[in-house]
Amino acid sequence: MADIPKTQKAAVYDQPGTVSTKIVDLEVPDPGAGEVLINLTHSGVCHSDLGIMTNTWSLLPFPTQPGQVGGHEGVGKVVKLGANTDASGLKIGDKVGIKWISSVCGNCQPCQASADGLCFNQKVSGYYTPGTFQQYTLGPANYVTPIPESLDSAEAAPLLCAGVTVYSALKRSHARPGQWVIISGAGGGLGHLAVQLASRGMGLRVIGIDHGSKEGLVKESGAEHFIDITQFPKDDQAAALAKHVQSLTDGLGAHAAVVCTAANAAYAQALPLLRFNGTLVCVGIPENEPQAIGTAFPSVMIGKQITITGSAVGTRAEAIETMDFAARGILKAHYRVEKMEALTEVFKEMHEGRVQGRVVLDLSG
Repeated sequence: MADIPKTQKAAVYDQPGTVSTKIVDLEVPDPGAGEVLINLTHSGVCHSDLGIMTNTWSLLPFPTQPGQVGGHEGVGKVVKLGANTDASGLKIGDKVGIKWISSVCGNCQPCQASADGLCFNQKVSGYYTPGTFQQYTLGPANYVTPIPESLDSAEAAPLLCAGVTVYSALKRSHARPGQWVIISGAGGGLGHLAVQLASRGMGLRVIGIDHGSKEGLVKESGAEHFIDITQFPKDDQAAALAKHVQSLTDGLGAHAAVVCTAANAAYAQALPLLRFNGTLVCVGIPENEPQAIGTAFPSVMIGKQITITGSAVGTRAEAIETMDFAARGILKAHYRVEKMEALTEVFKEMHEGRVQGRVVLDLSG
């Protein structure tokens, strides 16, 4: 293993509230008790990072501060072990990942109920905790995600948030093999992975909804049907969409809909697309002032016995299962690799909705 340097390169949010990052030199931290030092080689770039950088997520309790290292989809190798890490089984050279939830307490009620993604004492990577847009970071030995050696690090990075998030969401949809599921935002970073997991990993029949420019990616990912949202008139979009979806699903609508896009309109559109006993799974978090789901009328909810459920980031166990899907070739992120210096431009693309799939940063130089 190469010598550990004293300083490292990192990308920080230099002007929170705007789309702006800056490359700086930071000290390489030393692992404390229960921690490992990881030499990160790759980090995915997530829409959640954009929300944190621009302070447009109203659910966050505090504004992002200048100098915050963002990122929460980091992959690298363990280069140093802190004290009291023997029980983890980790050793120097192991490939591991850092997720959105970088650490949990293990003692609160959600943790004890195997819902560690909802830990009351969680630390979020890239928000008031140093993130993965840097070359070295610390992680709890008992919570970092083991990455199969056979899985390319750049491929693994987006799965640490986008992959595990949609896997958990699909499980919460309770859709069974052979049933119809709608993926809204199907060509995005989360959506294209949801399409793959649903169609190839879980035996579901997928209808993908997105901008027409993303049809190729959605079909390649395994969708049976693609709906170009721009082809439906805005003044009657929900009704027209519902009629079209019913024509594809024996006149009844989908069994489940997973909204991966961070748009209020997508939620309002999704509910009418469901059949009786259908489930809407909320994943994408809209920015700015929160809005209620516009079509969630009690009469409709009662008449069709529809369920609305939220799905957060998944658990450590689900992250490991997601990596197994990828190692077996069932799940493969569509991504392009950029250097750390290109991060601001990547965020601008993301803000304008021009990113297909995912962007992964090469942190090596």
